[in-house]
Amino acid sequence: MQANINRNQLFVASCLALLVTSLSFGIRAGILNRLGVDFHLNASQLASIAATAFWGFPLAIVVGGMVVDVIGMKKLLVAAFVFHLAGILLTIFASGFWTLFLSTLLIGIANGTVEAACNPLVATLFPEKKTTKLNHFHLWFPGGIVIGTLIVFLFDKMGLSWQVQVAMMIIPTLLYGYFFSKLDFPVTERVASGVSTADMYKAIGTPLFIFMFVCMFGTAITELFTGQWVGVLLNNVTDNPILILTITTGVMVVGRGIAEPILHRFSPAGVLLGSAILAAVGIYLLSTVSGGMIYVAALIFGIGCCYFWPTMIGFVAENIPRSGALGLNLMGGAGMFAVSIYTMFMGGFYDRKVAEQLPAGASLDEYRSAAAGTTEAAAYAKAQLTAGPDVLQATAVIPVILIFAFAGLVLYMRNRKKLVTA
Repeated sequence: MQANINRNQLFVASCLALLVTSLSFGIRAGILNRLGVDFHLNASQLASIAATAFWGFPLAIVVGGMVVDVIGMKKLLVAAFVFHLAGILLTIFASGFWTLFLSTLLIGIANGTVEAACNPLVATLFPEKKTTKLNHFHLWFPGGIVIGTLIVFLFDKMGLSWQVQVAMMIIPTLLYGYFFSKLDFPVTERVASGVSTADMYKAIGTPLFIFMFVCMFGTAITELFTGQWVGVLLNNVTDNPILILTITTGVMVVGRGIAEPILHRFSPAGVLLGSAILAAVGIYLLSTVSGGMIYVAALIFGIGCCYFWPTMIGFVAENIPRSGALGLNLMGGAGMFAVSIYTMFMGGFYDRKVAEQLPAGASLDEYRSAAAGTTEAAAYAKAQLTAGPDVLQATAVIPVILIFAFAGLVLYMRNRKKLVTA
């Protein structure tokens, strides 16, 4: 590491940048319904606006992974700052659907650009404990979602507008932009070690990388799809669906903060196996239990999924270092892309499950929009009681498959370690 590189300040600035990313998720989720009212947007338009962030993210993270070694991490983060600031200001001064659509796209691109630069930056700054520090870095994603939802809740109570809530993101944006503009950056680990571009592309074609790339689909869906949809799916199962989200995100913050001794004790592959087991149990319980036990299920699920994202990226950084920044960012892009596709697919699956519980020939839209207290509204709520758990049980198959995949990974890594030490 170069003498003039202040890795602790760079790490703090990286956490601030990720905080903006997570605040954008939390605050936008909290104000989405109000945007619909203020700008007279229907559910389809709101869904299009919200989904735009998920398309901008993988696009930016993959493109960023391809160019970060060439242009450097600093220039990439300056670009993220510009996109974040432009997206936030455009949201505040939005005039309708297209300005909201564009602002969300810009923020999604900024979010992906942050990870495209910060994942390899953290791995470069802390080569001796990559997975641990990536867990510490990524705790700011669930942490920021908690902060964002609290901002929406408290500012609503104070009668402050959604524009003021969005404007709160400007503070950490300006801070990380200032810090990154003043600090010196190292070159990426791949460039520093002299690994050629050809060797980097060979590394992402190895069986181990392809295996982890495919597994990233499953870990991301298990964590992000379930985390985002659990409130919707269990809205009629519990009176406090938001508490389920609070428990899972809170556990993720704590779990990632204490990752070091856990990773040391069980190894990254062992942690991934344990995570898959707990996540499968947690999702299954969420789909079957009721009453107070549903919060216990949320706790188990939160413990299970909290290590997935950063440990997957950390594993690649430690065990396939020649894949470089591109390898790390392909993992992140794969995860977010998988979640966006799976979410669209399961949205239709959920609607079909609801329709199956309604009277023959019933219009799903009519029952969904029925006034509270009507027979139709009661029938729709009853149908949701079955459909939500059905979606969760279908999703629980994914971590079950991951259990077998990661059990194989544990055995493979043990054998590889024996061969190295022999």
